[in-house]
Amino acid sequence: MSGQLSPIDKAKFVAAKKAVDYVEDGMRVGLGTGSTAAWMVRCLGELVREDGLKIRGVPTSTRTAELAREVGIEVISLDEAKWLDLTIDGADEFDSELNLIKGGGGALLQEKIVATASDQMIVIADAAKEVGHLGAFPLPVEVIPFGWQTSRALIEEMLISVDVLGRDVTLRMNGDHPYVTDEGNHILDLHLGRIGNARQLALVLNQIPGVVENGLFVDICDVVVIGHGDGRIVLRDINEGTVEQDRLDFVESDNLFKDMMD
Repeated sequence: MSGQLSPIDKAKFVAAKKAVDYVEDGMRVGLGTGSTAAWMVRCLGELVREDGLKIRGVPTSTRTAELAREVGIEVISLDEAKWLDLTIDGADEFDSELNLIKGGGGALLQEKIVATASDQMIVIADAAKEVGHLGAFPLPVEVIPFGWQTSRALIEEMLISVDVLGRDVTLRMNGDHPYVTDEGNHILDLHLGRIGNARQLALVLNQIPGVVENGLFVDICDVVVIGHGDGRIVLRDINEGTVEQDRLDFVESDNLFKDMMD
């Protein structure tokens, strides 16, 4: 079944499979959103069903919650958990300091809240997500619907004074209508090209009226697990300053792969 996967999907799978090694019995685990995180949720579900792993998951979106329940993971709210042992999530980009851009899937607000309520955040990604400088991927900014055009104008004005290459700001759409997040908000995508100072930009963005949160995750990620299409895995720990390499030989799991390919 693994032969039907693209190299990118194989890379996402091996990263997810390796990342679940960090999960121990009894943990409260933040469950990310997106295509790579979906692999992780299914891998965890397999451990729950087949190995008896006992965890409680806090999902970062309604679709992750639905998937977690579907694969047998007990789902609780962050208020019930209060604090998490670990969050595993994907990223749209990461740099050498493990700063991230997230929110391509539209769940950046819940993702950031869950990640910062965790003892450790592990990011799973394919090698293509690593960049020298953040910004090639459009930076999502969640804004309330009221006065969103004013918020956009204020963002565009602010971008003149920060170190970025581009300043185009677009409203994310879902067909003919604005995209709506789980919290009922809109997303503005900032096409910046290159972000010179991610920490500064994250702070300034959140001072703009109408902005709820931005997709820059600075000093939040602890470990990134990078998957490659040939099964190679690189683990980079920013706190320990270590880089480890591993390899995962594909063990065919028809149920896991079939569900993802359907």
